[in-house]
Amino acid sequence: MKKMLLFYGLFSYLFCLATLAQTQVDYVWWNPTDAGFPVIEGQGWRGSAIRGPYDRLPAEAEKTVRPPVWNLSRNAAGLLIRFRASTDQLVVRYTVTGKHAMPHMPATGVSGVDLYAGNSDGDWLYCNGKYAFGDTIQYQFTNLEANDSYHQKGREYRLYLPLYNSVKWLEIGVPKGVTLTPLPVRADQPIVVYGTSIAQGGCASRPGMAWTAILGRKLDRPLINLAFSGNGRLEKEIVDLLPQIDAKVYVLDCLPNLIISSERKPEDVKTRILESVRTLRQKKPATPILLVEHAGYTDGGISPLRRNQYMEVNEIMRQAFAQLKGEGIAQLYLLPKSQINLDMDAMVDGTHPNDLGMQQYADAYERSLRAILKEPVGPFSTTKPRIQSRDSRIYDWETRHRDILARLKTHPPRIVYIGNSITHYWGGEPNAPRAQGSDSWKTVMEPLGVQNLGYGWDRIENALWRVYHGELEGYRAEQVVLMIGTNNIHINSDAEIAAGLKLLVEAIKVRQPTADILMIGLLPRRNEEKRLEKLNEELAQVAGEVNATFAQPGLVFLKPDGKIDETLFSDGLHPNAEGYRRFAEKLRPYLKKAPEPQPKSRKGTK
Repeated sequence: MKKMLLFYGLFSYLFCLATLAQTQVDYVWWNPTDAGFPVIEGQGWRGSAIRGPYDRLPAEAEKTVRPPVWNLSRNAAGLLIRFRASTDQLVVRYTVTGKHAMPHMPATGVSGVDLYAGNSDGDWLYCNGKYAFGDTIQYQFTNLEANDSYHQKGREYRLYLPLYNSVKWLEIGVPKGVTLTPLPVRADQPIVVYGTSIAQGGCASRPGMAWTAILGRKLDRPLINLAFSGNGRLEKEIVDLLPQIDAKVYVLDCLPNLIISSERKPEDVKTRILESVRTLRQKKPATPILLVEHAGYTDGGISPLRRNQYMEVNEIMRQAFAQLKGEGIAQLYLLPKSQINLDMDAMVDGTHPNDLGMQQYADAYERSLRAILKEPVGPFSTTKPRIQSRDSRIYDWETRHRDILARLKTHPPRIVYIGNSITHYWGGEPNAPRAQGSDSWKTVMEPLGVQNLGYGWDRIENALWRVYHGELEGYRAEQVVLMIGTNNIHINSDAEIAAGLKLLVEAIKVRQPTADILMIGLLPRRNEEKRLEKLNEELAQVAGEVNATFAQPGLVFLKPDGKIDETLFSDGLHPNAEGYRRFAEKLRPYLKKAPEPQPKSRKGTK
């Protein structure tokens, strides 16, 4: 019997080895430092300006900042790497310079990485990785859904790097035969945070749970983390570096490291606040600056000493803020402790947030920064800005956004036309992969200086993202034409579509306050004629509420019986060349005409 058991045990062992051999994956490895363009996001300085590829301060700073600050600046807090791949598994392997854990913070936060995958609708999905810590750390991500149903081009991934350790080298592996496409650092101006251990990430359970990372996903903007554990003290050497970064907002959150002591007087703290803001405002006269109060300690309710510590510096902050506003410094804001409002259970040790506290920090920052940046959101999907990758078989959404931003700088338009594929595939520059009405675009739209801001498969929320991310900034348009929402009709109610368009028009008016707004009713489409007729009546009311012009040139597509004229469409949704021609003629009277050239004055003769 024992021999029989031994035989079966040996057979099972050999079978397992054979199975493992059969399932062994041959990985191809990519090192981000080998990319031919910047792919490590979250850095204010790159290339020859930094000593190591994963540093957060420029090499020159080693001579000016205190050694503890320099050493902490080599931690990879806030850095992330973006790439695209169609794969059901991937591996990350790397080495770090320091210990893997601290007494109050897990190794997964100190030295771990964190992976998020995007879906085609712009949502971010957490990926669970199996990790092994040693001289070389390895994270293995398996059982991933390689693609959404829209296409087989793969997902965008964002890999967050360790919060409290320095990366020596790092490689990402995908199975042989899988294409990994590195994605460049995003073109958006970043949010720049100068802070303490809390902003660096202590004590998040993993890098993606640091409040800075959560906030970056919420606002979908790059964020540069210049937080230094125990050493975020509004020091001149760091403040002088900040204007080198072209920031969307500067955040100064250093009060937890500026508690009053025998070595630090109240007037010292106030002076640092005043001088930091004045320095930034002198070098960056228009960039918003957000000052942040101390969020408190969760044991402050029972410890008078701890309570007095944060109350004292917060009072100093309020005094300094009032003085700076009195000096006429504009675009200066304050995030008070009461609006951060941490829960009693939100900290690991009374000082450093756990994941609950990190989430509450991020929520508070989001509310404050959305107000500053004038990027409100609403309760429906149509009122929450989102990227998308639903049409990746035909074009790349992010690439088109980059190309349009570049074109807007070189060719400021008179009229911008915001839309979806019906607009995108009409004509104009940048060239679309197909154009079904280029002749009518050249005849009617081009002479009027119209810029095509249509994106295939876009919904209202995608156009809102584009408006929030620069497509209406840096120039003055005379007219903004808006024709979007048909891609929402299968997933949203009429009320949700109306609410999204109302918010979108309000966002447009903030960025183009002198432009006339023309809302075009949704074009008729096969089997949706009756619903769209009713919806357009509701959109006409929205136009009245936001003081926009409303027009329905799309009625040209209907036959007397109320059904679409199929001869004017390629697929019951997109017009063909003749459809675009007829639509253009009906639209022409609503487009703002170019001013007549003034005759040159001639001097009279005697």
